[in-house]
Amino acid sequence: MLKYEIEGGNLPVVICYPEENQTIRTESGAMSWMSPNMEMNTNTGGGIKKMLGRMFSGESLFMNEYTARGGAGMIAFASSFPGSIIPYEVTPGNAIIVQKRGFLAMEGNLELSLYLHKKLGRGFFGGEGFIMQKIEGDGIVFLEIDGYCKEYNLEAGQSIIVDTGYLAAMTEGCTMEIETIKGAKNIFLGGEGLFHTRIQGPGKVYIQSMPVINTARQLSPYIHISSEDGSHKGININFD
Repeated sequence: MLKYEIEGGNLPVVICYPEENQTIRTESGAMSWMSPNMEMNTNTGGGIKKMLGRMFSGESLFMNEYTARGGAGMIAFASSFPGSIIPYEVTPGNAIIVQKRGFLAMEGNLELSLYLHKKLGRGFFGGEGFIMQKIEGDGIVFLEIDGYCKEYNLEAGQSIIVDTGYLAAMTEGCTMEIETIKGAKNIFLGGEGLFHTRIQGPGKVYIQSMPVINTARQLSPYIHISSEDGSHKGININFD
């Protein structure tokens, strides 16, 4: 079992302590610091098909493997956005489905693949809930959650409705359905868009309180890019 600790509060980092010859896999550029005996190997993470799947899910094309050599090692992975790092123990038949950009790091014997919503038409219009990632195998994976993470355990037939982008992860026993919001008044005046996502159990659901894409939309009216002669010169933030 991989030894680790999560520190940092709302600006979290997971520090892992792999045993000799134990491997941790992560997306390209996710490592923050490590001991000198951690050996790095960059690869496609399972071939061209899986590499392209990661591209569509918002991850980097290549994966990095870090292996402790000559004794136990230490390696840290920090969150790229204020929020939470959640450990999840994957077992055979108990995979987890994760939002794009939600994968941070995992033990080397786990596999990451593309997960698409079954109804492609609604999935495309449903936005963030369409393309996700599936992590399966046997080991620990660390998930990067935007903001606070709320967990719900759903019984068989029990469901919860989540706004687009707030679903961070769900166990593979859950099913996801993208639904159209009913009523023209609700669609045009409610400010919730055209779709929401219904998650049905049995299984566990992880909901994030501050999706990074929503934060970017809130900040965009205050950010202005200044330029001269059509070339980028700087970014101005207006708080008026």
